[in-house]
Amino acid sequence: MAQITLRGNPIDVRGTLPQPGTKAPALRLTDKSLADVGLDAWSGKRKVLNIVPSLDTPTCAQSARQFNQHAGSLRNTVVLVVSADLPFSASRFCSVEGLDNVLTLSTFRNPDFLPDWGVDMSNGPLRGLTARAVVVLDENDKVLHSQLVSEVAEEPDYAAALAALA
Repeated sequence: MAQITLRGNPIDVRGTLPQPGTKAPALRLTDKSLADVGLDAWSGKRKVLNIVPSLDTPTCAQSARQFNQHAGSLRNTVVLVVSADLPFSASRFCSVEGLDNVLTLSTFRNPDFLPDWGVDMSNGPLRGLTARAVVVLDENDKVLHSQLVSEVAEEPDYAAALAALA
């Protein structure tokens, strides 16, 4: 079990974040059309999973904006923003913000994603939401980069994630 903090207070995170060099675990998440999709929906593409607790927080919103800004220039790459937000609200957020280069996916029907991907905050005020993390996959779903952000209120290392795609 990993440990992170929320404004300095310790939070336990259940599961193990996929590590570079390993095959990404399977997943099922819900897209904006309410379809449950897996990584195979983007077969042959590189994937950036920007995993956030909720787009309704300033840090998560900024993370989505940052990856959206870079996504348009990434060759053969899709950026997936994963949160517990309902597909309707995540889609509305992207529409209002003008974020056209990222796709949102929800964990709301698929809670196994949290421990399977090592992002299950198992205690504290955000229990039941995902920890903040970034996982970058190649075209064959091999992990190129992963980061479990040590402080939930901080942004991920964008440069390191993007460098994994160079």
